[in-house]
Amino acid sequence: MQLSTYKQSKNFTCFAMVTRPRHFDNTFIDYNAEVARTVVSSYSLHSESKIVCAVEPKWEKTLERLQQIDNKDTSVYTGTSGIALLKLLKNPHDVSNLEEAKRLLSLRKLKSRKHSFLCGDAGPLAIGAVIAYRLGKLEEVRELVTKLTSMSDLAINYKSDLPNEYLYGRAGYLFALLYVNKNIEPPPIPGDVIREVIDAILITGKNESRIGKFKCPLMYQWHDSYYLGAAHGLSGILYMLLQAREYLTDIELNTLIKPTIEYLVKLRYPSGNYPSSLGSENDKYVQWCHGAPGFLYLFSLAYKVFKDPNYLQLALKAGDVIWQRGLVRKGYSLCHGVSGNAYCFLELFQTTQDVKHLYRAARFAEWCVAYTKEHEEYTPDRPMSLFEGIAGPMYLLLDIQNPMEAKFPGYTL
Repeated sequence: MQLSTYKQSKNFTCFAMVTRPRHFDNTFIDYNAEVARTVVSSYSLHSESKIVCAVEPKWEKTLERLQQIDNKDTSVYTGTSGIALLKLLKNPHDVSNLEEAKRLLSLRKLKSRKHSFLCGDAGPLAIGAVIAYRLGKLEEVRELVTKLTSMSDLAINYKSDLPNEYLYGRAGYLFALLYVNKNIEPPPIPGDVIREVIDAILITGKNESRIGKFKCPLMYQWHDSYYLGAAHGLSGILYMLLQAREYLTDIELNTLIKPTIEYLVKLRYPSGNYPSSLGSENDKYVQWCHGAPGFLYLFSLAYKVFKDPNYLQLALKAGDVIWQRGLVRKGYSLCHGVSGNAYCFLELFQTTQDVKHLYRAARFAEWCVAYTKEHEEYTPDRPMSLFEGIAGPMYLLLDIQNPMEAKFPGYTL
């Protein structure tokens, strides 16, 4: 149907509704020393801020609601393992809490079929190994690490049908391996296993780029589209590779990773936001899984790795986009909501130590504290979960108490 004909139809009202802004107006005053003094104090939150005062009451209410989580779903993204990760953040060394988190992983139910940290069995196995390590159960650590590494056959076979993106594919499996090695001493995952996974990611990326005749060394396809964001696309894969940079050569960093980042920079919209996929002209997504937030993480880390100040400027400009358009109507979730966007400011704060970014993160966290049904376009399918539901903003409220150490769960090491 031609657009002109469509406009004349009785359904034009619905079309107009679809094109409304996907975010609420940000009515918070941007950072200045005077307005910030009741919100942040030096490099931490003000002791009497709305967030600090709300944490314990919110935690108790959240615990009550989390009893409704679907026990059949063991994933980090929407299931019980995400709640286990939340509990680890709250009390990382309390024995009874660790035992409860371990039960939530439902490790006996796993079939080692899905590979990623967030949506596969690799996540519960990796978290389980870390919990066993903290409990001093070293034999159990070895068993879980063995199960995790036994899944590598499909991941290291670049001819397999395993995708490369983060949410379901190789990049998500890579994170699980890196997560274990970061949190267990000595690191139990052999370096050659990690390197073989990286090899598969690089080989498939080079092949996709060559076949598609792209003007960048690496490209990846998922579900017949060339996605670019953190969850399914190129920026997320590159970010994961940079987090594994100790396993990369300088040649790979400078002839594969860096030129591909430069290619992404050229795709930026005039608004400062980024497309969700190649060819998309719809400048609408400002959320972790698609758009500027995922690119911000990549640019921030690229600045640290390559020491190029241009990457820092790109990260800061992405932060401005998120400040302007990041109070999204989808709600308060980590994946596609306000708590996920708040983590971008914490990343910038850690990178620059400019308190402006901590202030911005605190304001977005305040929005989550004051959350009402009017703040969401629809109720999440999994309203108790870590990445779609209430456990996500609760994770943020706990994590922001120590802002220099806060990390986007399941994505930043």
